[in-house]
Amino acid sequence: MKNLLTLFLTILLSLTGSVFAQDLYNVNGVKDERNIVYALINARIITEPGKQIDKGILLIQDGKIKDIGNVSIPPGAVVIDLVGRTICPSFIDPFSNYGMPDVNAKRDNGTPQFYSNTRGAYSWNQAIKPETNAVSIFSKDQRKAEELRKLGFGVVNTLPFDGISRGTSTVVLLGDKIDNKNIIKEKASATYSFSKGSSTQDYPSSLMGSIALLRQTYLDANWYASSKQEEKNLSLQAWNETQNLPQIFDAGDKLSGLRANEIAKEFGVKYIIKGGGDEYERINEIKASNNTYIIPLNFPAAYDVEDAYDALQINLGDMKHWEMAPANPSALENAGIRFMLTIDGLKEKHEFIKNIRKAIEHGWTEDAALRALTTTPAEMLNIADVCGKIKNGMIANFLIFSGKPFDKETKLLENWVQGNRYKIAEHEMSDIRGSYDLNLEHAGNFKLNIAGEKDQLQVSVLRDTTKLKTTFNRSNDLISLQIISGKEENKKIIRISGHLVPQSSPQKMEGRGQDNDGNWFNWTATYSGLFVKEEKKDSSDNKKPIVGELYHPNMAYGWTAQPGQDPVLFKNATVWTNEDAGILINTDVYINKGKIVRVGKNIDSSSIKESNLKIVDATNKHISAGIIDEHSHIAISRGVNEGTQAVTSEVRISDVVNSDDINIYRQLAGGVTTSQLLHGSANPIGGQSAIIKLRWGMTPEEMKMKEAPGFIKFALGENVKQSNWGDRNSIRFPQTRMGVEQVYIDAFYRAKEYKESLQKYNALSSKLKSTTVAPRRDLELDALVEILEGKRFISCHSYVQSEINMLLKVADSMGFKVNTFTHILEGYKVADKMKAHGAGASTFSDWWAYKYEVIEAIPYNAAILHEMGVLTAINSDDAEMGRRLNQEAAKAVKYGSVSEEEALKMVTLNPAKLLHIDKYVGSIKEGKDADLVLWSDNPLSVYAHSLQTYVDGRKFWDAEADKELQKKVNAEKARLIYKMMDAKSRGESTRKPEKKDHLLYHCDSEEGFTNN
Repeated sequence: MKNLLTLFLTILLSLTGSVFAQDLYNVNGVKDERNIVYALINARIITEPGKQIDKGILLIQDGKIKDIGNVSIPPGAVVIDLVGRTICPSFIDPFSNYGMPDVNAKRDNGTPQFYSNTRGAYSWNQAIKPETNAVSIFSKDQRKAEELRKLGFGVVNTLPFDGISRGTSTVVLLGDKIDNKNIIKEKASATYSFSKGSSTQDYPSSLMGSIALLRQTYLDANWYASSKQEEKNLSLQAWNETQNLPQIFDAGDKLSGLRANEIAKEFGVKYIIKGGGDEYERINEIKASNNTYIIPLNFPAAYDVEDAYDALQINLGDMKHWEMAPANPSALENAGIRFMLTIDGLKEKHEFIKNIRKAIEHGWTEDAALRALTTTPAEMLNIADVCGKIKNGMIANFLIFSGKPFDKETKLLENWVQGNRYKIAEHEMSDIRGSYDLNLEHAGNFKLNIAGEKDQLQVSVLRDTTKLKTTFNRSNDLISLQIISGKEENKKIIRISGHLVPQSSPQKMEGRGQDNDGNWFNWTATYSGLFVKEEKKDSSDNKKPIVGELYHPNMAYGWTAQPGQDPVLFKNATVWTNEDAGILINTDVYINKGKIVRVGKNIDSSSIKESNLKIVDATNKHISAGIIDEHSHIAISRGVNEGTQAVTSEVRISDVVNSDDINIYRQLAGGVTTSQLLHGSANPIGGQSAIIKLRWGMTPEEMKMKEAPGFIKFALGENVKQSNWGDRNSIRFPQTRMGVEQVYIDAFYRAKEYKESLQKYNALSSKLKSTTVAPRRDLELDALVEILEGKRFISCHSYVQSEINMLLKVADSMGFKVNTFTHILEGYKVADKMKAHGAGASTFSDWWAYKYEVIEAIPYNAAILHEMGVLTAINSDDAEMGRRLNQEAAKAVKYGSVSEEEALKMVTLNPAKLLHIDKYVGSIKEGKDADLVLWSDNPLSVYAHSLQTYVDGRKFWDAEADKELQKKVNAEKARLIYKMMDAKSRGESTRKPEKKDHLLYHCDSEEGFTNN
């Protein structure tokens, strides 16, 4: 008996489990726990992208999908007829801040803040907050939930948009139940960005600072996990605990996506990267990264360009992005890149579905669109077992559309979230157009034809071949019809009323009628033939929109095909070799495959077996090695200074190279082929530099000169002690020139202790290492140790002789060398000391007296340094000056009578030697890189201009081709202007052009200055 009772209770609980389900919240009033079964019938059901059931039945019970397909409808079910409708899974946004508190950065007085003000045993930096859990601060927002449901979303992955390490996200439903019942996955992903968000702490203040902080945190977390520490760090603990989750990185644009990928490769992680909608511009590199992406559909509006002067304010790159952004999803799909969609970044949220349709018009497929909104985010967030498809046992999250989901005329009618029905728009009446067999019980058979538009039906009734007069009315599923026959004096009227028969197949109407004599009868109308809609001629162009060519970079003067390393023979040039041979008259230079192959007179072209050999007549022209700018600040993204701390040797310019800077192309026009991109001069020990070749159109990684050794920026003078930073900036050490010296001494003492600790640990046996705490890896000190070991070289911003002497003494006492004093405008006073130390000079040609600490600068500086045997270069430190460094070199001839050959070396071979890359560049010698400039005249002449500039044998600048490019740029802008005007005439939204200033940097303008 006991066993039978147990069995009975088990069966009862399994059948009525929901009745006994317990809530953790008390009920104020009467608890309504109806367990309704919904049966949605006659709909086209897309169960997942690429799979559908026609006229299927979907059963919903207790917030879940009970059954699907050709199934039996349980007694008592609420039946909803969806004939002509489409059901598909509801959308999932993998990147949302729904239900998150607002993020505000507040600083009380604007003075520097060096230390974190976060209370507790957390990270030293406020921007690192992996301990934040979105689930702990989530609270549903009914207004925003309704807004998202209207767009088709039923689930979002929500996270706080705050910090570089933002903590964990949580996956929630967009229902109106209590928060406890909206959460699907408590900790769904770990999240990161390059923005410090609400942190009021100074560091980091630049993109390269954010990258350095991320890299250091990875190292610290690994060290913390592998070492038994007395110090408790809840941030590093949380960081380590979340590394097994999906890792989402908010990069924001194509280049930052590639930067995030470099971090991922370094630390062996895989990011899901939230992009910016411009991925099509670097599609091959993004494909090679093998990352999954989250893509916004933030297509920019067309510019209002009816005013010709307004159009002048818009650069070609912005115009092309307007045209090409809608093709971004198609480009990603065609490249085989896995991606999802988000509404984040979309200013007008209601345009989301419209933008999906626009992307489909530009070649994206409907299945791919649905996949990016459903199954892919579900899989990536590890919730594919509960949502993303319409499948038995899954959460009842689905949408009801009036037709195919992404058709232009389709409306989203309903959004069901966890089995709760949210009406978005009124259902249109079902389509009853077609031919019917009409049977009147007492009067026989007729033919009923219903045609016309849905809202203006045209109804006719035929008896045999005779067309009878009719009047017709419809209200939802209720039908009334009058059939009039006979002449006026003998007119007969039959009135029938009825309704559509639910679940009928074929479609059927039935009801009751009355004739002229008052007799009642039954009637039926059974669907017998298709309604053939008269097709209207569409005057619009239904072809895939025309999109212009993709340039690299996608802006003015970008190329559509990368210049090749073709064999080129220059004939009869004056060649400035910078070698012992000196200047050679009527000499030939042969280059191939990126290298200088031969230099000599009368090279016979027939002896060169290359079929694609190009011969350039260089008669009366000059060839020099490519110009090398030892001190440049072009092509740097989001900040040239990390000036928040006195020592920031951990930051790297190489992390933030901007390959899309137009100054690259402009400086190629001035013959520049190589540049050292330096950190600014805001701190005594700044960041690591990047040495790049000006490979226009290539990626940041491809621009970096792999053969170049590491360099780092040091600085002396007014900038580092914040003399001109305002009264509030009087806290950061140092504030005096004496303090600057102590910064150097302290930094290198710490570096030596750090190096010694590493050496001691590495000398331990394997057994002892297993029981010994390893030294914490410190990126700041790593760079200083490289200096001590001669693996990294110093380029030091300098002006005043006393400070130069100070650093020389510190270097000698600490055992390192200063490779280059840059600016060095009082170098003529200390040339002997520099020579004894082994330091070189990279100076200005004739800048002086632009601030007090250069009051004693003289234009003879370069000549005197050179005469004293100091290796001397002339640099730009300025994007505009970088375009005419050949003329800057010529000033050494004017001021000091330096020979022309030696003057040209100051912008070619000498900077190559200072940068330790003279093995590859700086002179014209067989075997060296084919970095050459073909000049119209003596390169030191003010009349000379570059005719052609080659980097690695690729012709990136050609004066004649540039003329054609200018025509092409103008033609492309004109095409896009007329296309925008046409878009406006069709009613598309437009925006007013805004003048954009291009930010340029040099050492004495720390925040940059604008150039239009």
